[in-house]
Amino acid sequence: MEVKARAPGKIILSGEHAVVHGSTAVAASINLYTYVTLRFSTPSDDQDSLKLVLKDEGLEFSWPTNRIKQEFPESSAEPQSPAPPSCSVESAKSIASLVEGLNIPEAKIAIASGVSAFLWLYTSIHGFKPATVSFTSELPMGSGLGSSASFCVALAAALLACTDFVSLDLKQQGWQSFQEKQLDLVNKWAFEGEKIIHGKPSGIDNSVSAYGNIISFKSGSMTHMKANTLLKMLITNTKVGRNTKALVAGVSERMLRHPDAMAFVFSAVDSISQELTLILQSPASDDVLSVTEKEEKIGELMEMNQGLLQSMGVSHVTIETVLRTTLKYKLASKLTGAGGGGCVLTLLPTCFVVEKVVAELESCGFQCFTAEIGGKGVEVNFEVSS
Repeated sequence: MEVKARAPGKIILSGEHAVVHGSTAVAASINLYTYVTLRFSTPSDDQDSLKLVLKDEGLEFSWPTNRIKQEFPESSAEPQSPAPPSCSVESAKSIASLVEGLNIPEAKIAIASGVSAFLWLYTSIHGFKPATVSFTSELPMGSGLGSSASFCVALAAALLACTDFVSLDLKQQGWQSFQEKQLDLVNKWAFEGEKIIHGKPSGIDNSVSAYGNIISFKSGSMTHMKANTLLKMLITNTKVGRNTKALVAGVSERMLRHPDAMAFVFSAVDSISQELTLILQSPASDDVLSVTEKEEKIGELMEMNQGLLQSMGVSHVTIETVLRTTLKYKLASKLTGAGGGGCVLTLLPTCFVVEKVVAELESCGFQCFTAEIGGKGVEVNFEVSS
């Protein structure tokens, strides 16, 4: 039997950076996914190794199960408890030893942390079982769309789906969701994977990917919400990498230099996030005027949030190029995530024909996606081989 899982990426609709200073942030899932396929080896396969296939990168890694056993002599074949432990210093050393010998190309060295998270999650849940695990993703890496979180969530879901810790219908065809308690478990394991990749993640990305829909986040507290408003976004990847830590530090330094002014900026962002959540949760309507009015309000809030982000000093020349281009088409846009490059969101009104603006943005060297926001979280699919 083969198990597949898919987990969505995420966008920050409002509140990035200001959330660090006590304001509300609003994040939503998008229908762009990371997919994982897990197939345990059978005696007829004559394979006694753990194989990782990263299809998008054109890379394949393999570890003999005996080598893994040598690195984890204290591990059992199955976890004794469904709750995930944190990766210990000893485990981190063992994983580093397994990753060091892979000869990952220098241009793709950023994937090393993801490979480490994979090894820890797999061995923690399934020990030394030989298997092949394949990944592919619709999310660009390092662009602020939650690619690493969706990687961890999809992997944790596929691995847990093959344990007694979750109860799923193996005969059901098509994608199926987890029950809430099972989702909690998937999310906890995924968060431990995210910690291996990022050190101290907020937990927002993996939570959005696991649960889907919309999450409001303030002062460490998350509120799950379901959007009643269908929104479609154009996501423009500037392909400019950014240093998130440096951008966050820059906002904090500006706060120290101008405490009163920045306090008003953060307060305004909080108000935008609060109003946005009310609009998104307001009853759905088939009336075109009502839908248009909602979209206009959301567009205005996005533009205001972008202006405040510019005042924090986290915009970038490529972001400004996207803003100028979309403004020509009377579209509202804002950066999403850390800024300094990364991705820009553009609200697409109902029935808007997107081809012309996409062509213009792509002529600037940018990468464009269209996505719906606030959909389902992680799902699994079982396929029985004939």
